[in-house]
Amino acid sequence: MNVAVIADIVGSRSLPDRAAAQRALEETIARAERDVPLAERPLTATVGDELQGVYPSLDAAMAALLLVRLALPDDLDCRFGIGIGAHRDVPSRVGTLAEGPGWWAAREAIDAIHAAQARTIPGARTWVVADAGATVDVRIANAYLLARDQLVTAMTARTRRLAYGRMLGATQSELAAAEGITQSAVSQALGAAGVAALVEGYAQLRADASPTSEV
Repeated sequence: MNVAVIADIVGSRSLPDRAAAQRALEETIARAERDVPLAERPLTATVGDELQGVYPSLDAAMAALLLVRLALPDDLDCRFGIGIGAHRDVPSRVGTLAEGPGWWAAREAIDAIHAAQARTIPGARTWVVADAGATVDVRIANAYLLARDQLVTAMTARTRRLAYGRMLGATQSELAAAEGITQSAVSQALGAAGVAALVEGYAQLRADASPTSEV
C-alpha cells in the first residue's frame, strides 16, 4: 500500500518572497530525490504553498523527508503529513486530483502537526495518520518522528549540511574539506547535534525503503 504525503511551508505568509521560497523548496526536493531516489511520485506543488507526493512505503517516506529537511536552506522549513491508506488519481478539467482515504489521512496528519507545533511542540514537523482500514500502528513512527524533528529543528544550517553528507556516506574529512573547517570541528558539530543517532535511524529506514517494500 502506497503512502501519500502532503507538505507545506512553515510561516509562508511571512516570507518576503514566497515565489523564491517555493522555487528553493522544489530545488531541494529535486536534489534529495536525485541523491537518493525513494519516491514513486516526488513532492510536487499543487495549490498555494502545498505539495503532494507518493512513496512506496512508510519507511521510504520517512527517509526521504529527513533528507529534504536537512537539505532545506536556513530560512525555509516545512511540515509534512503522511497518510497511510488507499488513494487514487481522479481526472478533472483542471488536471488530476488526488483522492481517497490515504490523502484524507495525510490531510489529518498535517493538521495535527500544525496544531502540535502551534501549541506545545514547536520543533515538530512530521506526523503519520493511518486510515481505519490500514493494518498499521503508527504510534512508534510518530514517537520517532517527534524526537527526530526536535534534533533537526535545533540544528544550524551548517550542521544540517554535515548531517546530510553523513546520510549519503561522506566521511568527516570530506565534509571538513567541503566546509573549509577542520575534521575536529566537524566531529564536534555532529556529536553535539546527535547526528550519529539520526544516521543510524536513517540506515534502519533505508534497510526496508526499497520501491517494492510494503507498509
